[in-house]
Amino acid sequence: MGTYDHLIVGAGLYGAVTAYRLKEAGKKVLVIDRRSCVGGNVYTEKTAGINVHKYGAHIFHTNDREVWEFVNRFAQFNRFTNSPVANYKGELYSLPFNMYTFNRMWGVTTPEEAKEKIEEQRKEIQGEPANLEEQAISLVGRDIYEKLIKGYTEKQWGRDCRELPAFIIRRLPVRFTYDNNYFNALYQGIPIGGYTGMVENMLKGVDVELNVDYLEHRAEYASRADKVIYTGAIDAYFDYSLGNLEYRSVRFENELLDIPNYQG
Repeated sequence: MGTYDHLIVGAGLYGAVTAYRLKEAGKKVLVIDRRSCVGGNVYTEKTAGINVHKYGAHIFHTNDREVWEFVNRFAQFNRFTNSPVANYKGELYSLPFNMYTFNRMWGVTTPEEAKEKIEEQRKEIQGEPANLEEQAISLVGRDIYEKLIKGYTEKQWGRDCRELPAFIIRRLPVRFTYDNNYFNALYQGIPIGGYTGMVENMLKGVDVELNVDYLEHRAEYASRADKVIYTGAIDAYFDYSLGNLEYRSVRFENELLDIPNYQG
């Protein structure tokens, strides 16, 4: 018998929610993480009065009222609505692809005109799309693919779009309305003060150890609990016995500029 009922490897959202639920059920839980902070990839830190999402922006969204009420126990959420704008050589385009995008790209003002433009450009794709490039062109035409998909996608995946499978972009949202809300979810927002505080509130009363790499101390930590819940990279867990999984990756470069407003 270990000291704990459960060892949870990873202090991100899944690990924190699971730890909270187990604690509610009367279980003794230990959470460990190899990073020096809790929050996993939704970790936020305050810089010059700004809550910086260190591992990329995360907007919480759900249609499930129970889920929404649950997370609001631990943080107050703002009313942020994700309406991205893409900057292509000084030209601004609304995302996800909608009538604002089509109007900026082609000068069209009706759904019928936009559909005609896309249909005209997708004719070059014969049969079922064989790769991401063909899938994108069949969805939104070559103009949008070349300006708003190709460069971004190849930079993010480190591969030519013709080498990437079609399914990656199959669920790309395309709207023939002037709705530029990225998500269709009923509830959405970002925790006021950042995600880190929300996760810390979930972990109140739970033992947490940071700067611990479970895979380097597996036997020691596994012996401390009756059950282990692992939330890290699955290929690392199995010591890459079947090779490395190809994860999409992004490198973030942060700059602190002495101006009141950079992006608008």
